[in-house]
Amino acid sequence: QVQLVQSGGGLVQAGDSLRLSCAASGRTFSSRAMGWFRQAPGKEREFVAAISQSGVHAYYAASLKGRFTISRDNAKNTAYLQMNSLKPEDTAVYYCALDRSAVVTTDPKNYDYWGQGTQVTVSP
Repeated sequence: QVQLVQSGGGLVQAGDSLRLSCAASGRTFSSRAMGWFRQAPGKEREFVAAISQSGVHAYYAASLKGRFTISRDNAKNTAYLQMNSLKPEDTAVYYCALDRSAVVTTDPKNYDYWGQGTQVTVSP
């Protein structure tokens, strides 16, 4: 069984930065890809970024590339999402998730463990 515990998030102003963390229990973290998703009120959950098991390959939603950076530290069983130049439209609940495989995927159906979610609110 794997548990993902998220931290970070909060209320910031437009242009600010935030870093989200996702700490995993269990031994499977380092053998699987990790992803971040978000869900804004009244909207579907959407893909944000994903990183391969090794950390070598990362993939981003086209609209977020350049502002968000995903990373991982397998020695610490932790993944991160660095968010810069935040905009009000980035306001959402952010979720980390563990992929079933080692390679990057964007479909949430490929992820079988999810964090509890953390609120990010960006004021104008």
